[in-house]
Amino acid sequence: MDAAYPRLRIAGIVPESFVDGPGIRLTVFVQGCPHHCPGCHNPQTHDFEGGHFIDREDILDMIEENPLLDGITFSGGEPFSQAAGLVPLAREVKERGYHLMIYTGYTFERLMELSPEHPELLELLSFADVLVDGPFILAKRSLELKFRGSSNQRLIDVQESLSAGHVVLHQMQIDEMAEHPEWALQS
Repeated sequence: MDAAYPRLRIAGIVPESFVDGPGIRLTVFVQGCPHHCPGCHNPQTHDFEGGHFIDREDILDMIEENPLLDGITFSGGEPFSQAAGLVPLAREVKERGYHLMIYTGYTFERLMELSPEHPELLELLSFADVLVDGPFILAKRSLELKFRGSSNQRLIDVQESLSAGHVVLHQMQIDEMAEHPEWALQS
């Protein structure tokens, strides 16, 4: 175990998810969330003292044992509350060629504002392919949206956004909006 990084506290792991991103994914649900969105799908993940600790090596072993995986998803809870602990796992995930998707109750813009004082936020973002950002808003809930729970949330192409210096929507959301103009972003 790498003592330079904090241990991960998780709520659980879904070894094969089809709803937390494209393809077959291993989803890590981190424990602890400051947002407490009303109607949250995972309220059991809010308590920062709940869940249990896991070694990153155990997660990597699970990933290696499943040749069917297309990607890895960090969800929660709030992954960016444990950004420093997730950075080495994210690095390993990308080095092994997996797609990485992260869910957050923060907006991309807010993460950028916080990153000068918390560089681990930007470091974790730097490994992500897709970010689902924004709080879940019960009044904007939709079961029809791809990979997100409410219409204010965005599917962000992280690498393009970091390069451009502003949010660039992922092609999945652009295609979805073209098929369903009534689903255009409602912040």
